[in-house]
Amino acid sequence: MERTYAMIKPDAVKAGNAGNIIARIETEGFKIAGMKRIRVSLAQAQAFYAVHKARPFFGELTEFLSSGPVVAMVLEKDNAVKAWRDLMGATNPAQAEANTIRKLYAKSIGENAAHGSDAPETAAEEISFFFAAAELV
Repeated sequence: MERTYAMIKPDAVKAGNAGNIIARIETEGFKIAGMKRIRVSLAQAQAFYAVHKARPFFGELTEFLSSGPVVAMVLEKDNAVKAWRDLMGATNPAQAEANTIRKLYAKSIGENAAHGSDAPETAAEEISFFFAAAELV
């Protein structure tokens, strides 16, 4: 069983799509080991996305993440990282496959509804960024 970090971003929460996304996650066979609705501060967003600090979109990305509540989750499933990334779809919703989270709920490349870890090692770091071990079941 593998764990991954998943986040429903402010655009999808604001649009009222968090429940639909969570239901889809469970329908697809993921176990939700941890979940909370939080407001990410700008400083937290900058730390979370520090890997992108040198990129031109860093400011826009971190301001967006801190613009409203998100739903932070830890998902479990065999090959959870790949399975969640496949379910999310391409970053650009115009290129995302039919019936993926981003095809259904994303507005643009920047407001793309969801985040997912890109590797098991990244997942471990991102999970510990938002969750204490005692919060996971």
